[in-house]
Amino acid sequence: MILPVLALAITATFQPAAPTVGDPIAIHFDGPVTLDASPAYEIVSQRGADVVVRTFDPKPFALSGVVRGVHFRNLVVPMHSVLKPNDDRKPAPLAPPRATAYPRLPFVAIAIAALCALGVWLLVWRRAKQTMAATVPALPPDERFRRAIDALRAHPFEPLRWSRLADETRVFLAATRAGLGRELTTSELLPRLGDERDAVAMILRQGDLEKFSTSGAEERDFDAVAADALALIPPPEPPPIAATERAA
Repeated sequence: MILPVLALAITATFQPAAPTVGDPIAIHFDGPVTLDASPAYEIVSQRGADVVVRTFDPKPFALSGVVRGVHFRNLVVPMHSVLKPNDDRKPAPLAPPRATAYPRLPFVAIAIAALCALGVWLLVWRRAKQTMAATVPALPPDERFRRAIDALRAHPFEPLRWSRLADETRVFLAATRAGLGRELTTSELLPRLGDERDAVAMILRQGDLEKFSTSGAEERDFDAVAADALALIPPPEPPPIAATERAA
């Protein structure tokens, strides 16, 4: 666009043709030019006949200066507003912020680490249990049976004492007598016994009554029946006679 200056033979062209706020405006004069400083615009650069200015006021502004030794003023540069017609200049409403997705990766990592730690702990516990089972020898059936009965006799208010005595007797017989498995019922077990039948019958009967009868076990002396149970343990074998004793 050509900007004529009336009463002076000065012309100037500028680009862009429709500048807006903040645009660098390149102005070419028909001779070397020196612009006056002004608060209405900012001189970006000037070299010979070319200058670059800009403004941040949304309104036309006037240039002044010297071209070829001639002073000029009121060289108006039109400005075009970027606002829409009849704009009230109120800021547009802000959109509500979008909720940030909750980070799941740290919790997934923590859960995986916890599961791994639990798995390691279970493995260590299982191995420790196996080691303890391997290092602690199992009690012989006779000793185990004796300790179980002694514990029942020492606690007269132990619940289901008759049932526990019957169960311990079944376990002992299954471990020390052939063909007397724990899966046998009372009626199946008793016919397979010999001289021990009466004592075992009393123990199992009391246990069955306590388990299955509404009236419970019969009134009997628990210590006496427990002593009969201990009698099922065979007496220890005598030590072998040494050769010197035989000779004597």
